[in-house]
Amino acid sequence: MKPIIAPSLLSADFGNLEKDIEMINQSEADWLHLDIMDGVFVPNISFGFPVLKHVARLSRKPLDVHLMIVNPEKFISEVKAIGADIMNVHYEACAHLHRVVQQIREAGMKPAVTINPATPVLMLKDILPEVYMVLVMGVNPGFGGQKFIEHTVEKVRELHELIRQTQSNALIEVDGGVNLDTGKRLVEAGADILVAGNAVFSASVPQEMIHALKSL
Repeated sequence: MKPIIAPSLLSADFGNLEKDIEMINQSEADWLHLDIMDGVFVPNISFGFPVLKHVARLSRKPLDVHLMIVNPEKFISEVKAIGADIMNVHYEACAHLHRVVQQIREAGMKPAVTINPATPVLMLKDILPEVYMVLVMGVNPGFGGQKFIEHTVEKVRELHELIRQTQSNALIEVDGGVNLDTGKRLVEAGADILVAGNAVFSASVPQEMIHALKSL
């Protein structure tokens, strides 16, 4: 099965956002990945809901919203209101993760959980049967264009096995440092979804890069 490709808007040209979103609309990309940062949970600020509403109006791809923020449960209704298909929260940011996952599902979205590079896969054992997807960070969250952390491939392999053991149907997504080389190894290890920012938007022909990633 071909991997799901989710270009990350964080690497797009914000001076010409409509053009980049239309490129994604016309490409083989499956989803559009949106990173929301608060400057507290991660050392950067990205964009808020006024921008997201504009993006949602322009995008014809399902929206994969990744909240790199503290207390993400406060914004479930806002994420739902923009028409997001998936709401992704960090394991490290939720004191009551099971409750947050339930609230996301009750709002009509698919719940997903992200783990940072230093968080062991095993920490997800009890929540795996409850989530639609797990996002494994291939870099420390906060900035695009970072060097891929090689241990991520092994974490994907471990997570794939843990999903099997827990009889979960969770998909595996990877974000950070994804390109044709790392993407190939991640898919071989069990990744279902590749989030690509710089690899797509820095390519001379972004649509061709999306096609190449889709063909891994």
